[in-house]
Amino acid sequence: MPKHVALDCRSLACPGPVLRVIDALEKGAPETLEVQVDDQAAQENVTRLLMGKGFTVTAEEGPGRVVLKAARRASAQADASPQPQSQEKTVAFITADSIGRGSDELGGKLMLAFLATLPELGASLWRIVLVNGGVKLACERHPALEKLETLAASGVSILVCGTCLNFFELMDKKRVGETTNMLDVVTSLGLAGKVIQI
Repeated sequence: MPKHVALDCRSLACPGPVLRVIDALEKGAPETLEVQVDDQAAQENVTRLLMGKGFTVTAEEGPGRVVLKAARRASAQADASPQPQSQEKTVAFITADSIGRGSDELGGKLMLAFLATLPELGASLWRIVLVNGGVKLACERHPALEKLETLAASGVSILVCGTCLNFFELMDKKRVGETTNMLDVVTSLGLAGKVIQI
């Protein structure tokens, strides 16, 4: 059982870095890990994964890379928060910043109305997943940002695709939600009892 694992995850597309770390954790129970990544989305995703598995994580920036150093906490236990019951939880899977085709202006208004109405689902609304153009909703100055912040404050989990943020060059503009990866997206959709796709 290795006590230390070093992984070079640079240049791996999402969710490659997360999958490499999961594989290393499943093959043994290392006390420390050192993971090299080369983009902010991978840094946030790997950090969140390791913290959920009971590690403390620090980041050291270098030229063209970030080295994440993780050490298992003394009283660490994996995140034992219960997974949602699939028949009870709803995920809103949002792939654009407007609804429908024909008029972007009208589509934007419809999206604002949709987000404002989501709380009517009550406790069944578990998570909002934003991918492709949908990530723009979570960024500064977007008219939908306030509605997403309200939903997050009420306990709704918001996942924002890191690959998509990078593609649109919006990583530093994100203001709500957790930067996520395709593994989290697929897992969320699998755990949901109902998926509303927009």
